[in-house]
Amino acid sequence: MILRHRRVASLLLSVAMPFTAAAETLAGSDFEAATAAGEAPGPGPETSAPTDPSVYTPDTILVVAPGDSYLSLDGSSATKTQTPIIDTPQSLSVVTRDQLDDQNFTQLNDALRFVAGVTLETGEGHRDEVFIRGQESTADFYLNGLRDDAQYYRPLYNIERVEVLKGANALIFGRGGGGGVINRVSKTAGLGQNFVDVDGSVDTFGAWFVSGDANGTVNDDIAVRLTSIYEEFDNHRDVFDGRFFGINPTATFAPGDDTKIVVSYSYDDDERVVDRGIPSLGGGPLRGFDSTFFGAPEVNEASAEVHIARVRADHRFAEGLMVNGAVQYADYDKAYANVLPRGTDGETVELSGYRDFFDRENIILQGNLIWNQSFGSIDNVFLAGVEYADQDTENARENILFDIGGEFVSRTTVPLADTIAVPDTIFTPRVRDRRSDLEVFSAYVQDQIDFGLVQLLGGVRYERFELDSNDIVNEFDADRVDDRFSPRGAAILKPFEELSVYVSYAESFLPQSGDQFLVLTPETTTFAPERFETLEAGIKWAPNERLLLSAAIFDQDRENGRTTDPDNPTLVVLTGRTEVQGFELQAVGDILPGWHVNVGYTYLDGEVKSQVGSAPPGTRLEQVPENQVTLFTRYDITDRFGIGGGLVHLSDQFTSLSNEVELPDFTRVDLAFYFDVVKNVALQVNIENLFDEDYFASAHGDNNIQPAAPLNASFTARVRF
Repeated sequence: MILRHRRVASLLLSVAMPFTAAAETLAGSDFEAATAAGEAPGPGPETSAPTDPSVYTPDTILVVAPGDSYLSLDGSSATKTQTPIIDTPQSLSVVTRDQLDDQNFTQLNDALRFVAGVTLETGEGHRDEVFIRGQESTADFYLNGLRDDAQYYRPLYNIERVEVLKGANALIFGRGGGGGVINRVSKTAGLGQNFVDVDGSVDTFGAWFVSGDANGTVNDDIAVRLTSIYEEFDNHRDVFDGRFFGINPTATFAPGDDTKIVVSYSYDDDERVVDRGIPSLGGGPLRGFDSTFFGAPEVNEASAEVHIARVRADHRFAEGLMVNGAVQYADYDKAYANVLPRGTDGETVELSGYRDFFDRENIILQGNLIWNQSFGSIDNVFLAGVEYADQDTENARENILFDIGGEFVSRTTVPLADTIAVPDTIFTPRVRDRRSDLEVFSAYVQDQIDFGLVQLLGGVRYERFELDSNDIVNEFDADRVDDRFSPRGAAILKPFEELSVYVSYAESFLPQSGDQFLVLTPETTTFAPERFETLEAGIKWAPNERLLLSAAIFDQDRENGRTTDPDNPTLVVLTGRTEVQGFELQAVGDILPGWHVNVGYTYLDGEVKSQVGSAPPGTRLEQVPENQVTLFTRYDITDRFGIGGGLVHLSDQFTSLSNEVELPDFTRVDLAFYFDVVKNVALQVNIENLFDEDYFASAHGDNNIQPAAPLNASFTARVRF
């Protein structure tokens, strides 16, 4: 399977390049402002907001507000067309490169902690895992609009911005995405730009990184860019370390006036300790053991190597008519092992463990046609697209056995202490060994009609989802095909250009084989997919060109959850249903010149409506705090000196659907200082958890709870040549 994928990847690249080279040419500099639903620009000239959406001119959409800003005005990821964020009929939160730098973040999880409506799962200590509006996912991650769904930690060294699109998103992104999706937009080579940036940082735990970002113009039609980072990990826990290396070369080609081609390759190499946190006691996190490592240092290790190669081409055939196409090949090779706590009585702690192997290859092809046309006073933007994905996955697991006086057991109980004494371990033969081949074909259409006072958006996606799996240990081979239509509709009222009021409805689905689609079972071969519905109403207002205010209320249903038939305990039925209702507020941009802010508030009320698994109606959904506040702001007091601050507040939340263990509410406050030594040299200090709050920000079930870091600081120097 792997060799087949590599042959396919080579063929796709060879097909894509002649097509794009033969297309009529568009001066590449025209594309540097933006292209629909994809690439982010490097530092470049300011652009202005669109004035006539019926005429396609790439330099008329504002991707980032002029100058340093936390505001992005590009909503193209939500529609795959050049749509300003104020006209996108859904909640969309963005963390820009400026904010990422001001907070000195290098990992995706750190950035998502400052997005209201998103809470973090610990991901078993080896992967990104999130709850978006109460919906848990390990797979709803995207890179430049293409799926990036393996389980690993995603870096930010090569990212221009992070977008969180909330609510069902199947029309644009395909299956899954019931609560929303997370899309990272990459840095790309900028034509006409020459710079070298070098950053170095160290914190009070001893963690440090050095990163570089260099862009060069070869000639008027070619530019290259190289981003890279080396990072050493450390934190407050007794046993934690690791390192990360990443490198990402990109090239931009503009062979003429109507074509742009972007080629990129990234390699990420991650090694770190797997930390499963601490167990619970008495309905809350175990107290007094915040730094204790409930694992075995010589066993709890994870490694991941990720290769992602991508080609994207944009071509304009005529005024208002363009196409774009992308090919992405990704290879994920990962292994991790861990001893973990399963519970404590206050005197002893129970341990178990396992080792897991994962290898995945993805091929994704996507093509879009966008037609902007006016019919009298009515402006129309039509989108038609297709996507094909082929995914091969291999996954295996071995359990850990503990040596207790020559007898090997899968679970053991040891004394609770500051340093946990873990017995010697061995690994069993494979208890899980499975292969899966997933093929997905999608076709979608969308139409945006602008009548002036009213705008309408409607569309539907057809998706054919074919999964073949081989469970080697249980000797069970199976396949399943799902065909689904996912509609989306919205109406936007535009009383004036700076204000929009909208109502929208969208659907999505998720096959019962889980969001990683590793194996089918006798049950999941017959069960219909889960179904998501999102109804949302909102308002967006831009009082000036550098500030955007928004508010939304929403209702989100999830149906077809598996549960046991109360009249027949041997029968599993699809009657489970959950509902999340809530509202959110957001302000992002500049309050005054030099005063940047990104602040959000979300209220969530999520509960089981019809029994899901063993959770009866009325059960609160896991890791869904009722109230969440996120804030980061920076104010430049002078041309050379600035001060920043952040705040995260979460009310109490349950760690699982058992509703037996609760994470207490907390408020974390951050502080930052910025100083420009000379024109191209800047220093900054970031202080996290200024008031040394003792809190627990995430969990994985009832007995893997992560104690958050105490007061700590990082010191960073940034140099541009």
